[in-house]
Amino acid sequence: MRTFIRSIFILGILMLQFALPAQAQMQAVTGSDATSEVAVELPDPLTPEAVQALVSHMSDEQVRDLLLDQLDAKAQAQAETAPTVSLITRINNTWVAFYTPIVGAVLGLPKLFSKESMAITNFSNSYGSTGLLILFGYIALAIAAGLVAEKIVNLLTRRWQRDDPGSDDSSLLEVVRFLFRRFLLDIVGLIAFYFVARTVAVSLMDMQQIQFAGPFMTLLILFPRIGAALARFVLAPQRADLRLVHVNDKWARYLSRNTVGLVLLGGFTLFVVTFNAMNGLSPTDSRIGFWLNGAVHLYVGIIAWRAREGLTSMMLGSDPDSTEFDEKIAKGYPYFAIGVSAVLWVVVSIVIGYGKGAMLLNAPHYTTMFWLLMAPAFDTLIRGLVRHLAPPMIGYGPVAEAAYQSTKRSYIRIGRVLASGFVVLIIANAWQIDLQNVAAAGVGQNFAGHLIEFILTVAIGYLAVELVSLWVNRRLAKEQTASGDASTEEAGGEGGGAGGSRLTTVLPLALISAKVAIIVIFSLLALGSLGIDTTPLLAGAGILGLAIGFGAQKLVSDVVSGVFFLIDDAFRVGEYVEVEGTMGTVEKISIRSMQLRHHRGLVHTIPYGEIPKLTNFSRDWVIMKLIFTVPFDTDPNKVKKIFKKIGAEMLEDPVFGNDFLEPFKSQGVLNFDDVGIVMRGKFMAKPGTQFTIRKEIYNRVRNEFAAAGIEFARREVRVALPEGEHIENLSEEDKAKIAATAAAQQQTDQAKKAALEGKK
Repeated sequence: MRTFIRSIFILGILMLQFALPAQAQMQAVTGSDATSEVAVELPDPLTPEAVQALVSHMSDEQVRDLLLDQLDAKAQAQAETAPTVSLITRINNTWVAFYTPIVGAVLGLPKLFSKESMAITNFSNSYGSTGLLILFGYIALAIAAGLVAEKIVNLLTRRWQRDDPGSDDSSLLEVVRFLFRRFLLDIVGLIAFYFVARTVAVSLMDMQQIQFAGPFMTLLILFPRIGAALARFVLAPQRADLRLVHVNDKWARYLSRNTVGLVLLGGFTLFVVTFNAMNGLSPTDSRIGFWLNGAVHLYVGIIAWRAREGLTSMMLGSDPDSTEFDEKIAKGYPYFAIGVSAVLWVVVSIVIGYGKGAMLLNAPHYTTMFWLLMAPAFDTLIRGLVRHLAPPMIGYGPVAEAAYQSTKRSYIRIGRVLASGFVVLIIANAWQIDLQNVAAAGVGQNFAGHLIEFILTVAIGYLAVELVSLWVNRRLAKEQTASGDASTEEAGGEGGGAGGSRLTTVLPLALISAKVAIIVIFSLLALGSLGIDTTPLLAGAGILGLAIGFGAQKLVSDVVSGVFFLIDDAFRVGEYVEVEGTMGTVEKISIRSMQLRHHRGLVHTIPYGEIPKLTNFSRDWVIMKLIFTVPFDTDPNKVKKIFKKIGAEMLEDPVFGNDFLEPFKSQGVLNFDDVGIVMRGKFMAKPGTQFTIRKEIYNRVRNEFAAAGIEFARREVRVALPEGEHIENLSEEDKAKIAATAAAQQQTDQAKKAALEGKK
């Protein structure tokens, strides 16, 4: 008997396959260890007796495989023969689906009240006047019992809410802890209310009464009270010191009241639709659900428009580090809320027009609207968490502050991406969309799947860029503050700062390179997720790179030379270098060139490939030699003692002492010239500090010479006149010739001295 029934079932399935080929191949598995393939040939003609004979020799697994093969072939044949709908047709169908419910609602408006009256009449007739009184009496009794239970729970849990901050100086953590505990206690009270009220209702009412009382208490009483608790948690309309969002009392109270009103209107809409369905009225009879849903969306738009100032303030927050972009987003948020409400209303109309109204029974459009409009609360939460939980600033000064601000912005952007992903998952669940299955759709099968893959890929790439920036910025702040800010050091108008560390020079280039690599990789992955073949793009990029390599060999040479300069650690940002007579501080480096800032303000851009030799004046230490000329009658030992005294005093000086590597000391007599004795001193210091030290040494030498009665030798040009001649007897022409000769000699002497100092 079992074999006969199975044969009849197989026959019924296979009768659908007459349009398919009469032959099929399948793998016959006779046991767990069987590996041989057996060809199964369908009998022709396909009679019940032939099917019974065929099936009697087949195992259960073989029968199942044969059925699956035949059904797959049938589905594939139907998919291949299905007509292809063009994009224009889809747009037209969507437009028709959008306006059809609107036209139907407008045309059905004259009979709306009569249809609703009929539903109310049916409801009254099903209970009778006495039954209605009993029903509402039971509901009132259940609500009263629930309120009593809620009051008792609130009294029992009041001791748990004893840590009221009660001060504007309270930390965010204390305020959030208090508000969250208060919100939980409110929810616990509401759960007690609902549990007791429903228990009383179930014990008193029959099933028909419960079908009315359940939605009534849930949608019109419980949901609005949950909305009030949520508004109290976020907006704290009566306590400005506990308010999580940045908004004044006026708009906090306005938004709190209208939040409750909005939830009440939405619950009433769902209740009316449920009530009509229970009393023999379909959604298309009166279309009241369409009008009430439109009222909900219109209400949202009115709230957003009237509370533009408050919503903008909420979105902007109280963060003093807000950017211009944050201000634009804050100003645009009220219009975003209006747009969300309008778009969702359009979506609801289209869903109804396509005959998919069952999708709206769980109110996914209200869930979507709620989470999208919670953006200010999410953003405020993220910025508050970042402000209080972000790592402290590393170092000090403007460099550390800039890095700290950049780090905070990165944390905020990462939090916004994660919050957006969370909201997307909730909305997808509300619309019963399985993102995992959609994202796994094959190429060309589901545009939504490709779009979701694209968005996920872009989001992951963006997070990778932000994480790399976060790490690099913190390392840069640490390195730059450890080595000091070269821009704040006084160089005496000469240049030659100490420069930063090697990481300070390399990390900015590494950050740019990492960002470019991440953007390129994830861009290709994102394009691939849309079903676009990236192989031609890669091949084209390779050909383009080859062409650029041949046509821009100089550029390639610059890049390669720069890489090796950085590997050799030839220079760092902030160091004073010379390249073929061009001197300046390394102000900026790129992948192909460096910029030198001369101490007089000039900026020189030098490609790496054009640097035959580079001289670094700021690496590790600097020796500076100072020359002083004193009269011939000066005792050199006395000058030497003065230099030694100055060097010892400056080593003890708290301002200059730490900058010396070797103290200032005398090197004795350097030379004799026609003016006097040339004495030389020298000192070794940290790069970038030598010029301020030199100025201080000049001042101290001048003071010590004055105290010791030593004068600096001054260059003089003396003109000897013939015996018996006096200056008064010279003509103006002779005086001019003498003055010109003296000036020429003075210039010659100065040039010789400058050349000598340069060699030394």
